Amino acid sequence: MSDPIHHECGIALVRLLKPLEHYAQHYQTTTYGLQKLYLLLEKQHNRGQDGAGIANIKFDTPPGQRYISRYRSNEPQALRAVFEKINNRFDAVANKNPQALLDPIWMKQNLPFTGELFLGHLRYGTYGGNSIESCHPFLRQNNWKTRNLVVAGNFNLTNVEELFQHLVDLGQHPKEKSDTVTVMERIGHFLDRENDRLMQQYASENLSLDACVERVAQDLDLVNILQESSKKWDGGYVMAGLLGHGDAFVLRDPNGIRPCYYYMDDEVLVVASERPAIQTAFNLKVEQVLELPPGEAIISKRNGVPFTARVNPAAPKASCSFERIYFSRGSDADIYRERKALGEELCDAVLSAIHSDWKNTVFSYIPNTAETAFLGLLQGMETRLLSEQLNRLVSQSSRLSESDLSEIVGQRLRVEKLAIKDAKLRTFITNDQQRNDLVAHVYDVTYGTVRPGMDQVVVVDDSIVRGTTLKQSILRMLDRLEPKKIVVVSSAPQIRYPDCYGIDMAKLGDFIAFQAVVSLVNKRGMQDLLEEVEQRAAAALEAPAGTPIENAVKALYAPFSDAEVSAEIASLLTPPGLKAKVEVVFQTLNGLHQACPNHRGDWYFSGNYPTPGGMRVVNRAFLNYRQGNTKRAY
Repeated sequence: MSDPIHHECGIALVRLLKPLEHYAQHYQTTTYGLQKLYLLLEKQHNRGQDGAGIANIKFDTPPGQRYISRYRSNEPQALRAVFEKINNRFDAVANKNPQALLDPIWMKQNLPFTGELFLGHLRYGTYGGNSIESCHPFLRQNNWKTRNLVVAGNFNLTNVEELFQHLVDLGQHPKEKSDTVTVMERIGHFLDRENDRLMQQYASENLSLDACVERVAQDLDLVNILQESSKKWDGGYVMAGLLGHGDAFVLRDPNGIRPCYYYMDDEVLVVASERPAIQTAFNLKVEQVLELPPGEAIISKRNGVPFTARVNPAAPKASCSFERIYFSRGSDADIYRERKALGEELCDAVLSAIHSDWKNTVFSYIPNTAETAFLGLLQGMETRLLSEQLNRLVSQSSRLSESDLSEIVGQRLRVEKLAIKDAKLRTFITNDQQRNDLVAHVYDVTYGTVRPGMDQVVVVDDSIVRGTTLKQSILRMLDRLEPKKIVVVSSAPQIRYPDCYGIDMAKLGDFIAFQAVVSLVNKRGMQDLLEEVEQRAAAALEAPAGTPIENAVKALYAPFSDAEVSAEIASLLTPPGLKAKVEVVFQTLNGLHQACPNHRGDWYFSGNYPTPGGMRVVNRAFLNYRQGNTKRAY
């Protein structure tokens, strides 16, 4: 993606289902679980680089021995920093007593991160500071093992204020309003309540205190705790938690907005945000890794076989399509096919943009992440070119000379690597114009690939959010090759609305599609429409709870066709003095759904938010825009 937008977070959970001695004997390592956690996180490194953290629970520790370990880092190489810190502890032991590292029981008794249950997290700090206190996992401590709670998640909730107030109404005094703390304290409240209920029940049966504690650990009802905790959650989430005595859970939102996959055999339970990470870490086939259904949790009790359970009623599935277009690693088998299909869906629109002029068109792509969609576009265009060649051969066979035949058969798509991303330049210059001049050189061109004044170029991008890099760098850079036309092709549709479920796209005024429609409104003297939308957005926010809410911003786009908005985007993106004509081709919503049939979450394109909170966010975002308020809308 030429416009840098940032990722959701990533999680990884590993639960060893056999005694530690088993892994030492079968895999010749006493750190099997830790190694697998590292692989899972490293293979999801695309999901967050602002912070990392891991936690570990040791089972059956005696009183006085630490049983929860946690390291977090917000350093530039956070994941590396976390594991280097752990390895330094191991190396110190190896220097004194190498044999100790071969004994899993000794290690569990003497070193951190040598227990049976692991949770890891990769963070992108979308909002607020990026302090160490913002890094997951979060820890809620207590002297009772069954009341200790470790939480990490890939989530954004739209109603944190409401959830915070509910905690206050319950008598709590949370230390801050962050979504993670609010979620942790809400789960913690119902965890405490379940502990109290069970202790009272078993005490009334005249059991000893030790027996009561053991029964509580055995009988804690995690499904009920999660049902009570998540009743009022509005948003996209995959929430993972560990309890101090060894229970664990991962819960997915009812719409399946955020991704979650798992694998289990008789040795291990593993859960992660992306399927290829699990496949790579455990050498598995695609069909062996399962998707956690929306609204369900996978539960691992300290004793017993892990199981999945329904926590919340499943809502219409709206899995994030941006995961398929850009965020998730392209090594997933389905995502690879879908990204190619996204490219192929664009063929007819691209053919129209270049007027079927194969001979004078050069095809390329901009960021590396667009390469797979570009490959799909090429394969689709090759099919169309071949069809055109066959038609000419059949219809003109009696009139074709040898040179004509040679020209038809020899025609190929012209494919070049036009754009090369150079080292990122420091923005130490404070003058805006000089800084923009530097930004224009982030990409460099391959000279000699385009015939000046004769060729047109087609460049594929994953998506166009703000268009800043296109305007300030890429288009200027391509113009140095002197093409007569530049066609920018987005494998995603026009991004028209904010996201509130995990992606760093919260401000309407940032989107080039929104800027384009406002420009059209102003050019055509339709300013009254802005006033109308503002009134409708304000009315929607005042609607009573439970009342269906409209997305008032849709009315702003309604008078204009997709083609009109695309043309205005091209105009806004064309820098002053550019010689080449610029055209922008976007994926259609239908093309998106054809390519990604199982991931229908498209609210940032369509405005169809799957939760009431999303509808509130888009209306509030418009009011913020009108008021010049730069705060996020949730």
